[in-house]
Amino acid sequence: MADQTPLTPHKDLVVRDATDVDMADIASIYAHYVESSAATFEVEPPTPEDMKRRFDELTGNGMPYIVAKTGEQIVGFAYAGPYRSRWGYRYTVEDSVYVSKNHLGKGIGKALLKTLIDQATSRGYRQMISVIGDSANASSIALHSQLGFKVIGALPSTGRKFDRWIDSVLMQRPLGDGNTTAP
Repeated sequence: MADQTPLTPHKDLVVRDATDVDMADIASIYAHYVESSAATFEVEPPTPEDMKRRFDELTGNGMPYIVAKTGEQIVGFAYAGPYRSRWGYRYTVEDSVYVSKNHLGKGIGKALLKTLIDQATSRGYRQMISVIGDSANASSIALHSQLGFKVIGALPSTGRKFDRWIDSVLMQRPLGDGNTTAP
C-alpha cells in the first residue's frame, strides 16, 4: 500500500532552489546537528561563508541544492553531491537532508527529499546513496525508507564523536531507470 502522508504538511510550505541569501539560515540549521547529533561527523559548525563555498561548488557542478520555507522562514535544506569523485561514479549522487530542530516530524524532510530525488532524476542521475550517521538515527532511516531507499549495509565504528564510536548506515535507491538501461 502506498504511503498516504502528504508531501506538504503546511499549506504554506514551499520547496525551492537555494540561493546565496539562504546560507546564514542553512548554517544555523546545520549547526544544531554538528553540535548535538551524530547525523554529521563534523565537530565545528561551518560559518555561512563556509556553507556558501560548499553551495557554490555543488551548484557550480550542476548539483541540486534546495530549501523548504514556511512563510519567510527557512525550515530545512537538502542537497545532492557526488557520491565519489572518480569518473565511474558519475551517475550516482549522495543526499543530505536537514530540518530545523523546531520543525521536526512535520513532513518537511519528506518534502525536501522527494524534491531532491525528482531534481537528481531530471539531471540524469541513476542512483542515490544516503550515508546516515548513527544506526540510532531512526528518523532519518525511516524517512529514506518511506521514499524507496533500502538499507544496503552498515559500516561499524567509522566515526568518532561525543567520546563514542559511531557507525554509518548505507541506504540506496534507484533514480529513473536505475540500472535497467544505459544512460
